[in-house]
Amino acid sequence: MKRAVPYAVGAILFFLSLFAGFWMIHAGLYGWTLFAVGPSLLGAIACWLVRPESARRAISTGMLCTFALLLFFFLLGWEGIICILMAAPLAVPLGALGGWLVYRARDRRGKIETSGVAMLLVLSPASLLWDVKAPPAVFEVRTAIEIAATPEQVWKHVVTFSELPEPTEWYFRAGIAYPQRARIEGSGPGAVRYCEFSTGPFVEPIDVWDEPRLLRFHVTSNPPPMREQSIYSKLEPKHLHGYLVSEQGQFLLTPLANGHTRLEGTTRYRHGLWPAQYWRLWSDAIIHRIHLRVLNQIRVLAEADATSTAQTPSKSTK
Repeated sequence: MKRAVPYAVGAILFFLSLFAGFWMIHAGLYGWTLFAVGPSLLGAIACWLVRPESARRAISTGMLCTFALLLFFFLLGWEGIICILMAAPLAVPLGALGGWLVYRARDRRGKIETSGVAMLLVLSPASLLWDVKAPPAVFEVRTAIEIAATPEQVWKHVVTFSELPEPTEWYFRAGIAYPQRARIEGSGPGAVRYCEFSTGPFVEPIDVWDEPRLLRFHVTSNPPPMREQSIYSKLEPKHLHGYLVSEQGQFLLTPLANGHTRLEGTTRYRHGLWPAQYWRLWSDAIIHRIHLRVLNQIRVLAEADATSTAQTPSKSTK
């Protein structure tokens, strides 16, 4: 009977952890508790129940249990495959850590002390309080290219650009939002630029119109950052709305000594995902590739104009 008590407690803790994960996803609390404390606790509970005979098996048990839970979230339609793949490099190693800590907590008789699991249980409310109270982190991404054209030739394609070809990159084809075209209503400060993405338009009122040097705008409307890939027809988890938000952007044009232009695009954004530095790796990389898609389209259009202008005088002299 005494032997059955730890297993019963472990099973109860496991299902409570599962319920807590569902509640946090439903409530939109994508933070330390869900992505760090939760996987560690889950790996610890799994090894408490399984009682692995070696550190290697403890680590494997923690990893397998955490990965199985991520797959469970996908199969139930709580998350899409892209988000599962993004979360796995963080959650799965932490599950392994939880399993290893429980294995190391065994005494000489092989009995597992409950102090490690208890510490994780105490840590959960503290991390949950952080997830609720902490303000969204703010980051900035800058990307620059050189264009074989003058700032005047580049400027008009910064303000508005024509239809981009469909992307070939796997991450865009898998559902990450990508830019398609840009248009503007009006001219100068107060004009409104619309950068249309595959998931909808960014609405960008112009703050600074310093032709042909600087175009700066703030963002009043953001489309979803991706379309989730799922076995279900439509999936709309809460993190698609209000968790990755562009606040401000700009294009800076700098003339170079060789007659070319250095074009730099900047996006200032915030997100409500924790741990912030981990999720920043993903968001920075995605925004950088969005920048490159836009900047390279501007480069193609501006260099075509520059080539056409350079050829015009020779035709007229003939």
